[in-house]
Amino acid sequence: MANANGTPIESLTEDQVPQLRNLPVYAGGDEIGHVGDIYYDDATGSVACVGVKGDALGFKRQWIPAQGAMLQEDGLYLAYGREQFDDAPGREDDSMDEDLYNQVRTHFTRHEEELDVGKERAQVGSVRLRKWVETEPVTAQVELERETAHVTREAVDQPVGRDVDGAFEEQEVEVPLEAEHAVVAKQVVAKERVGLEKGVTRETETVEEELRKERVDIDTEGDVESR
Repeated sequence: MANANGTPIESLTEDQVPQLRNLPVYAGGDEIGHVGDIYYDDATGSVACVGVKGDALGFKRQWIPAQGAMLQEDGLYLAYGREQFDDAPGREDDSMDEDLYNQVRTHFTRHEEELDVGKERAQVGSVRLRKWVETEPVTAQVELERETAHVTREAVDQPVGRDVDGAFEEQEVEVPLEAEHAVVAKQVVAKERVGLEKGVTRETETVEEELRKERVDIDTEGDVESR
């Protein structure tokens, strides 16, 4: 079996198209079928797609793009393995048109991964305000007044006359005494307003990942032009 070098089939002219008919098709070194239908693009003047009769894969026809396929004397060699045919578009009785051609080309052409870095929000912590009541003793001084009584005596040397009947009556004088005492009352006074405000800080984080890229090696032998 020859190496996968030769003429890219998308560069074949319309006169050379018959060379493809019934040629064996190799994917990853395995023969998977033979060339059947050929989709020739009049606008570009080249072969765009080839219909493979999937003898070894169990399907009547599978459209494959011309990109990357190399025409040899002993067959048509594809740059990908037979696993690419799993769930591939353009199978069986599908008629080739522009839409199907784009689907097939997207599925079978060389792939590579690109890094897609996004952002998502996740909780990393929390702040909680908790209010509780504590009791502490306090002291205060208040000046209190208390009424007191004391007896005063003043000498009087004055005659009261001859009528002394009321002079010797028993009498009782009562003077009420008042005093202040401390009265305690409590009132609630707002001392401070406490709240939470959220802010945003920004930082740059470097992410590292390994990306896969498909590569295609083309070996040429002799006077062969490869594009």
